[in-house]
Parts: sequence; structure tokens; C-alpha cells
Amino acid sequence: MKPNECDVRSLELADEGLRRIRWADNDMPVLEQIREEFRMNQPLKGMRMSACLHVTAETANLVRALQAGGAEIVLCASNPLSTQDDVAASLVRDFDIRVYAVHGASNEDYYAHLNAAAQHKPHVTMDDGCDLVTLIHEKYPDLIENMVGSLEETTTGVIRLRAMEKSGALKLPVIAVNDAKTKNMFDNRYGTGQSTLDGIIRATDILIAGKTIVVVGYGWCGRGFADRCKGMGANVVVTEIDPVKALEAAMDGFRVMTMDEAAEVGDLFCTLTGNKHVIRGEHFAKMKDGAIVANSGHFDIEIDIPALNDMAKSVQRGVRGNVDEYVLDNGNRVFLLAEGRLINLAAAEGHPASVMDMSFATQALASSYVTENGSKLEAKVYDPPSEIEDRVAGLKLTAMGLEIDSLTEEQVSYLSDWQEGT
Repeated sequence: MKPNECDVRSLELADEGLRRIRWADNDMPVLEQIREEFRMNQPLKGMRMSACLHVTAETANLVRALQAGGAEIVLCASNPLSTQDDVAASLVRDFDIRVYAVHGASNEDYYAHLNAAAQHKPHVTMDDGCDLVTLIHEKYPDLIENMVGSLEETTTGVIRLRAMEKSGALKLPVIAVNDAKTKNMFDNRYGTGQSTLDGIIRATDILIAGKTIVVVGYGWCGRGFADRCKGMGANVVVTEIDPVKALEAAMDGFRVMTMDEAAEVGDLFCTLTGNKHVIRGEHFAKMKDGAIVANSGHFDIEIDIPALNDMAKSVQRGVRGNVDEYVLDNGNRVFLLAEGRLINLAAAEGHPASVMDMSFATQALASSYVTENGSKLEAKVYDPPSEIEDRVAGLKLTAMGLEIDSLTEEQVSYLSDWQEGT
């Protein structure tokens, strides 16, 4: 591979990256089975694919499956701080994948990598945040005519895509992999819950027990994080804008407050909403001295960092790895983690491989589905087909050594007969 066909930190890191990829592969049996099926059936043969994803060991095993299925794939990072440089190096050296991803990439380099992925002229794209699809629509609209579709991995990206569809801007079909039950009920809830807490502890080394932790947003990610914090002895407060989710949080045993109220009592704040500026200047002004603020949403816009900078009379970077100290006019200190970027990937290793096994198995099968059916689909956002969900869940149960019941003929008959009652 020519040097200009990739941009990674250093190929000298590849040995450690390969070990990491192999280790993750041990805990991804469903994706491994699909990879071998892809190798035999070649459902992606002749397809150019561009993926804008977090470049982790788990993602590497997804890319290996797509390559095994016949795809010619280019990978770039979906977040400047989410790349594992050793994994990126191994993908280039050991698997001949074109990768454009460097941990800590500048904004200029990040978009240069996105442009390189678009210039691959993909038939199918994979996104984690909708940046690649947005770039293609805005800068490379001529490519869309030859594209069959796209797949979106995360909540923030689906929000953007549904806005594109509603406004009439979306020009190709997209499978919202994020909305698969085999993704959001497990990856978002258990994966985000564990990895977010992992990132916060690695960054700060704080004791969770006894802390008042404010969980901003009670979607699947917020639920998972709140549960993990509760399990470690935290006093959990939830803020929400959705009355149903707020009611659910209250009945799950959490205190529900407005952010104005929560700002005064929280020791640690974590945003998990997919929305902009959910923690703002008026909230920073009310926080106690030493408050810690983190984000586990896809983009760093959930925290109003420009407002925090304006309010600070001094800023000290790197008081600890991934911790910056902001001293406000009132003398109180606010500690921002990982520059407000994804704490679970910036300060930790992201989700465990076992839970990504389901998400990426769903992603791989959805890529085959959109390759086969994309030309028949309208330019809309689609849920993954139920047969993909059922297959992935069934394979995961088998891998875990679990069995479930089947309906008897009598039960099948009863469920289809409206006349049989009490």
C-alpha cells in the first residue's frame, strides 16, 4: 500500500494493534460466524465501501468481515479522539485496509480524512454520527447517483438523518442500525453504561460511591449509565425533556430535576442526549467547587464549552490526563473531561467486544441487505429488517450457551384465532 493511501500514526504500532484485534475477536463469535459466511458467499463483491466509524479493535473485526464479503473498503475516524492508533496501524499492515485515522487529529486533518473516504467513490457508506453522509450530500452530490445506500450506527447520526429526510435533503436510503433492538438495548444501554463509567474513573480516579451524579438524558445510554452508577453506590439525579422518560426515571428510583436544580447539587455531570448545549453557562455558574463535567454523546457540542471558556478567569490544561481545570470568577473550579468529547473512547477503550458483537453483526448483515435491496428503496431512513434482528439475537444466545422455548402448535393456533377467548 502506498503511503498516500493511508494516514495513521505509525506502522510500528501494528504488533500491539494486531494483539488487540485478536483479543476482541475472541469475544465476538457472532460476527466471526458472519465473517466466514461472507467469505464463502461474497455478498459485497465489487462494492466500494467507505466507513466513518470509531477505529477500535471491535471496528477492525467488522471491517474484516466486510472485506471478507468482497468489499473494497476505506475506513476513517468518526471522532478525533476515538482512534486506537495501534489498531489503525494493524489494519493497514496486516489486513491491507486503507485507513485515515489518527488519535488527536486536528479539525483540518479530521475533515481531510473524511474527504479521502468520500473520494473512494463508495457504493455504500457506514457512518457513526452522519458526518460522511452529510459531506457527500454537501460537497460530492454527484456520487449519490451511483450509491445504493448507507448505514448509521449512533443516535446522534439518526437524529441528523431524520432531519435531512424531513427537510427533503436526504437523497439515498439509510438503514438506522442504531435503532435495532440488538444495538440500542444492549450496545447503548450496557455498553455505554459500562464504558462511560470506565472512562470517567480512568480520567479522574474518583470514588463513585456516595457521589451525586447527574445523568443528562434518559434514553438507552442514559438508562445504562444511571444503572451502573446506582450499582456502585452513587446518588443518581436524572434530567430530561421527555415527560415519559422522566416518569420512567422516577419509577426506576432516580431523582428527577431540572438542570437548574441539578446544577447546584451534582458532584459529577454526564451528558448523553445527542443534543446541543444541554449544560450551559447558567448551569456552570451554579455548580459547586470541584464539579466534574463529562460527555458521552457523539459530538462535543452537548456541553457549552465556549460559554465555559468565556466564564473562566483561568484555564489549566492537563491537570491530570484528560482533565482540564476551569476556574470561574466566583473561585469555583469546574473540571472538564476529555475536552468534552466521548469520554468512553477518549479516556477508555469504548464498549466491550461482547456487546459490540451484536451491533457489528447487525451492521454487517444490514450492509448485505442494503447492497442487495438499496436500488429498490426510497430516500428514507429505515429500521433494520426484523429477520436480521432475530438472527443476530438467536446467534448470540447460542454463543452464550442459552436456549429458549418454541411455540407449540396449540399456541400458534391460539395466537391466530380471535374467536377463542375465556
